[in-house]
Amino acid sequence: MRNAESAPTISTRGGNLRERTKAFALAVVRFVETLPRTRTGEVIGRQLLRAGTSVGANYRAACRSRSRREFVAKLGIVEEEADECSYWLETVMELELSHPDRADVLRKEADQLVAIVIASIRTARMRTRPTKASTTIPHSALPIPHSV
Repeated sequence: MRNAESAPTISTRGGNLRERTKAFALAVVRFVETLPRTRTGEVIGRQLLRAGTSVGANYRAACRSRSRREFVAKLGIVEEEADECSYWLETVMELELSHPDRADVLRKEADQLVAIVIASIRTARMRTRPTKASTTIPHSALPIPHSV
């Protein structure tokens, strides 16, 4: 069922990223249903639908990671998919396939998700690297007396 008059909304109960990515996926699905049934609309809609639903699915997979390295790798996929959504939404706006405000709401959310995921990746990477202080033995600046 198409409803071209309603703007996509993204509600997040409590700000949980797992819920937020799922809400994003649902909003993308509803938005794609409003695109025109032209060849261009169908192709771009299919691409947007795949990328948009992939964001939440891959975030859930990242949450089930067995290691920090796997977590970072899966978050990288989430970043790529959210960025791809932003690209397709920009394309929708430039081709005027939908009202620009409707696409822009989703594009802004995709951009925010990209920023959040990039910050999460950086934090996870920093936690995996040992600090220089923990890998070297501290030396005293004071002379150590030798026993005779």
